[in-house]
Amino acid sequence: MFEKIRNKKVQVAIGGVILVVAALVIVLGFSKQETIASVDGEKITKEELYDVLVGQYGASALSALIDNKIIEMEADKEEITVSNKEIEEEYKAYVDSYGGEEALSTALKQTGISADDLKVEIENYFKLEKLLEPRIDITEEELQTYFDENKASFAEPEQVEASHILVEDESTASEVAEKLEAGGDFAKLAAEYSTDTSNAENGGELGFFAKGDMVEEFEKTAFSMEVGTISEPVKTEFGYHLIQVTDKKEAKEAVFKDHKEEINEILFNEKIQSEYTTWLEEKKKAYTIKNTLG
Repeated sequence: MFEKIRNKKVQVAIGGVILVVAALVIVLGFSKQETIASVDGEKITKEELYDVLVGQYGASALSALIDNKIIEMEADKEEITVSNKEIEEEYKAYVDSYGGEEALSTALKQTGISADDLKVEIENYFKLEKLLEPRIDITEEELQTYFDENKASFAEPEQVEASHILVEDESTASEVAEKLEAGGDFAKLAAEYSTDTSNAENGGELGFFAKGDMVEEFEKTAFSMEVGTISEPVKTEFGYHLIQVTDKKEAKEAVFKDHKEEINEILFNEKIQSEYTTWLEEKKKAYTIKNTLG
């Protein structure tokens, strides 16, 4: 299961279940006694692997496939479709939350599924969401109650927007500081000198951050600076930083109307979890399901 997809979670078969199903499909491609591995000449057959997979994971994998089939059939009955745009936008949310395509690809490989598998699961989730949406009602009172109970989490703390140039030693830091004092361009010097490869080519931009997000020495300096100023070298456990503050945001108390849409999505995703179980049990009674592994 992927935990970073905004506030929603794909609730259909994913990860290990898909991996097991894929393995079973591959195994079924072999003849019954075909050797698929050996240890010092001792054979391991397709049948042995199949028995292990089915014994350990077969029931849960098949159950997930049955659930997905019900979702697909119900979506067809209701003429529910999911557009490529919806799928791609949601997939991009995964990419963004993981910090890029490469990071997501690595995470998917570790889970044993492909990007196409993930997109199928996203499509299934949207179908389920559209099937359950008419059954879910969120009142104004519920929205207000959730806001009142979680108001602190919606408040915006004081924030600073800054860029930095990180170097290893004090001598290099002094050299860069002299070039900045002489009118050197901060972004160009960041690209030339900064050892922080995650943002050096982007002018050392760190974006906005609140107190507690950075190491103490860095944070203390940044929050004490005026917008448009550049610090003297600041030593931290990572090296020496030259900090440029580019903007600031004052702390802002949360206002209910500004967060209604966000809260509605949170409550919807909470309710869809419980409603899914009820809906699925109802639908299973309407179908003739034969499960020899059940």
